[in-house]
Amino acid sequence: MRIAILSTNPELYSTQRLVEATQKHGHEPVVIDHLRCQVMIEGGKPEVLYKGRPLEEIDAIVPRIGASVTDYGCAVVRQFEMMKVFTTARSQAITRSRNKLRSLQVLSKAGVGLPKTVFAKHPKDVDQLIELVGGPPVVIKLLEGTQGMGVVLAETAKTAKSTIEAFYGLKANVLIQEYIAEAKGADIRAFVVGGKVVGAMKRQGKEGEFRSNLHRGGSGKSVELSSDEEWTAVNAAKALGLRVAGVDMLQSQRGPLVLEVNSSPGLEGIEKTTGIDIAGQIVEYIEEKIPTDEIDTVGV
Repeated sequence: MRIAILSTNPELYSTQRLVEATQKHGHEPVVIDHLRCQVMIEGGKPEVLYKGRPLEEIDAIVPRIGASVTDYGCAVVRQFEMMKVFTTARSQAITRSRNKLRSLQVLSKAGVGLPKTVFAKHPKDVDQLIELVGGPPVVIKLLEGTQGMGVVLAETAKTAKSTIEAFYGLKANVLIQEYIAEAKGADIRAFVVGGKVVGAMKRQGKEGEFRSNLHRGGSGKSVELSSDEEWTAVNAAKALGLRVAGVDMLQSQRGPLVLEVNSSPGLEGIEKTTGIDIAGQIVEYIEEKIPTDEIDTVGV
């Protein structure tokens, strides 16, 4: 098979590992910068051009679409879908997962545990919103934030009110979410591939930091999920339509609560923490969905 990794940076750990895993399984990897792709729209003949030439004989794609280029990246993924190329993340699922409010609504309908969250457009009574999620401390999130950016912990009602009003003054859309104190600055990242959890780690925020993202100085350790946590991770990915996903959960007194579902989860933290070949699991999933004996592999 020819497997294309859509990535703007071939030097990234995740990109390199997917290339290595593809080669190890006897397939041909192709790294494609989706920002340099052109979408050719013509009746009955969709094409993706790369550096001015049509991309052909691509059997599967692994989208690694950054949040800042979601719209264009998804347009490229959608074009591959129209060309009947298998993708580990469908364009609609990526778009759905990137919108925090929409994804929470979908997860709520699916019965997945969530922190209490409220959203309002230019509300008149900020105090009421704070009380709706249980009062301070509260977590305030920008709808467009990513990787822990645009997330604020307001420990008092006064701080929460001033922060919310400042965001609204900048015309920013925010979610107000209850703070889960018993999580103690830690969360769980479960990596889901093809409807199965293939690895999980617990991430602990550094001293004085309630966000547990590893790139913000947090630490990680491999963990075994409870049956409730595994059910939550699998069903969160399924509800959003993601074949490959990183599901972030908090451990609370009322069970696992999903914070976010990432459609382009990084491989470095989970692989180095757990020692599991996650990239290989992704390639094996592609093999399951596209039997190699049914494909004529054509070289470049």
